[in-house]
Amino acid sequence: MSESGGDARVRVAIIGSGPAGSYAAGHLLRHSEPELHVDLYERLPTPWGLVRAGVAPDHPKIKSVTNLYERTAEHPRFRLFANVEFGRDVTLAELQERYHAIVYAVGTPTDRSMGIPGEELPGSYSATDFVGWYNGHPDFCDLEFDLSGERVVVVGAGNVALDVARMLVLTRDELAVTDIADHALDVLASSGVREVVVVARRGPVQAAFTNPELRELGELVDADVIVQAAEMGAGAAIEDPDAEPTARRNVEIMREYSTREPAGRRKRVELRFLLSPLEIRGEGRVESVLLARNVLESTADGSLRARATDERVELEAGSVFRAIGYRGTPLIDVPFDSDRGLIANDGGRVRRGEYVVGWAKRGPSGVIGTNKKDANDTINALLEDLAAGALLDPAPISDAALEEWIRERQPDLVDYQRWSAIDRHERGRGEPHGRPRIKLARLEELLGIRHGDG
Repeated sequence: MSESGGDARVRVAIIGSGPAGSYAAGHLLRHSEPELHVDLYERLPTPWGLVRAGVAPDHPKIKSVTNLYERTAEHPRFRLFANVEFGRDVTLAELQERYHAIVYAVGTPTDRSMGIPGEELPGSYSATDFVGWYNGHPDFCDLEFDLSGERVVVVGAGNVALDVARMLVLTRDELAVTDIADHALDVLASSGVREVVVVARRGPVQAAFTNPELRELGELVDADVIVQAAEMGAGAAIEDPDAEPTARRNVEIMREYSTREPAGRRKRVELRFLLSPLEIRGEGRVESVLLARNVLESTADGSLRARATDERVELEAGSVFRAIGYRGTPLIDVPFDSDRGLIANDGGRVRRGEYVVGWAKRGPSGVIGTNKKDANDTINALLEDLAAGALLDPAPISDAALEEWIRERQPDLVDYQRWSAIDRHERGRGEPHGRPRIKLARLEELLGIRHGDG
């Protein structure tokens, strides 16, 4: 493409290539007056964020959303700049000198702490670390998880808690046809775990599970799903006309589970409600979890909160996983709302020429598709500002000069062509084994693949 029209180009940098960033790029590229160019920056050598590193390996249909992102990446006005870290390889000030707008799509990468005694004991783990580990994320691939104990307690009432529980009880045959990291496959397939107890502080109707994730538990090959009928009462008023359809269906599913007779499978997943962890106990490592029995109380805004009673429940456990939510981490020179753990914004606008999408904008909620409307809303605000002349005013720069600058900062840049070689290589490794891919988990392995490989 000729560079003679460089002055007319509007350049947008998106920081983060997960669903929110990819949807934002797609929406931008559908707008062609004036000519918009999108550069997608990614810290890792691999794009697509949590679709690659967060979606459970046994959910290939969810991962197929990357087909849409790949179509965006093949657009002539799109470029991928992966293995480039914001704040280290490039600074905000440098991007502001070269782009009309910057969109932050960095998610909320830090897990929330329970803040209870014993949380630091060996055997007490973050679901964030565990999910990254079994998905082959370079930051987590060398972690170790002791799964020799028979019982695991998972604290949380969302899909991540269910993912952790399910991964702990899947059979080797179920795991071996997925893109799970090889190091995790061996550990999980040979673990001593026989029972996983998922603990929620409120009732079944307040659980944040999606219907398909909850229904999957009842289809496990080698694990019974257990729900105590006595815990289906408080907070589970399915007759409540104000209950969300997803919550109503969740309660129906769990009530059906509570009537099932165990089929005598080797493992079990039990869903427990109205319990809050008070302490993780053990001499030198996790041995049990002390929990308080809760009751639900109405608040002034009409919501229900859990209040601990004097009743205590202690569960023996070999390990504990916390899956109680995420929060963002500050980016250098970017406004941050420390109370909410998000990039400070007003409807996606951060400051002149700066925007935010996805979890970093609204918090960790919804499913992958939720990020599409969220990203579109922010990008529409950006386009309004473009029409009003309210973006940044960088000096004109050619495509070639901008890429040369990036390569000076990060000589080991992974562009889309190089990522495609990595992708082909991983798929090629998996094909003989009937797997969608065998991932390269370590940076040196990923960066060892070049354009002509695969």
